Amino acid sequence: MRRWLPERAERFTAIVLLTLGACGDGASTAPPVAPPPVVGPSAVAGAYVHEVVDVMQRGSINRHIIDWPAFRAKVVAAASGAQRIPDTYPAIRVALSLLADDHSLYLTPNGAILSASTKSCFAAPVAPSPPVPPSIGYVRVRGFSGSADEAVLFATRIQDSIRARDVGDLVGWIVDLRGNTGGNMWPMVAGVGPVLGEGVAGYFIDPDGVATVWEYRGGASWLEGSPLQRVAAPYALRREDPRVAVLTDNGVASSGEAVAVSFRQRPGTRSFGSATCGLSTANLAYALSDGARLVLTVAVMADRKRTPYGAALQPDELITTADRVVERAVAWLIDGR
Repeated sequence: MRRWLPERAERFTAIVLLTLGACGDGASTAPPVAPPPVVGPSAVAGAYVHEVVDVMQRGSINRHIIDWPAFRAKVVAAASGAQRIPDTYPAIRVALSLLADDHSLYLTPNGAILSASTKSCFAAPVAPSPPVPPSIGYVRVRGFSGSADEAVLFATRIQDSIRARDVGDLVGWIVDLRGNTGGNMWPMVAGVGPVLGEGVAGYFIDPDGVATVWEYRGGASWLEGSPLQRVAAPYALRREDPRVAVLTDNGVASSGEAVAVSFRQRPGTRSFGSATCGLSTANLAYALSDGARLVLTVAVMADRKRTPYGAALQPDELITTADRVVERAVAWLIDGR
């Protein structure tokens, strides 16, 4: 995503130990033992916990519905006894769980990931290039994470594959997103842009209703008027605005879902397969004082008509057998029904 990127109650049960008298002619009860004092976090650890919660309170997608005093109290309590910042990691996991967005995560300074997501997404194996008639174009868009140079190469390779398949008089295109687990959406949108078409493709909408637009135009993916990924020599289809069949499954997540949303409400487009993972939300990375990053869910994805998502995207036609998905997409493109 853009780098812009049930509450659990715990009961403590006091156990009273009864000790039998040594003489065997009766029982005696041990004197009550005072519980150990509750030790709060150190000044350093406590300040860090508050820093993390402060960022969450300002930016979380659920900021208007969370009881923040109660939230903060639970997180501070979970940090009880923490002396150093790494000692606060269990409390940060608690905070991520209490956010209840399933998408936020915390990256330690050394790159370890803390997450509390309850999502479990699965993608069945997909043929690298399923057989389709020569009258239909096919492009696969996989997930991507990598450097800026790798992003350019990734987007360019997608456009190169489109160029190679754009021969003859095609009746339409299949855009295969199955198994796209996400990463960086911008090279994906830039790569598939020739089939997607130019113009507004979607929005991010925050809890205050503020919408931020994303687009494809001129060989680049754009966010709010700024190009984020560009292809050096963009390709243009021989036939503009083709019919498009989009294939999805439960393995399509996060930025993969952003590509799926980009095709929603597009004229001449229909989706086939199974529902996506359900992480159609936008994350923003916040730098913390120790060099860690809080990747916080801040908005939901919406299509070009501003229909909001935020959960799994349901296909127009539910088909759970992989071979049947391609077969049905081909039939729709050829017959139009």
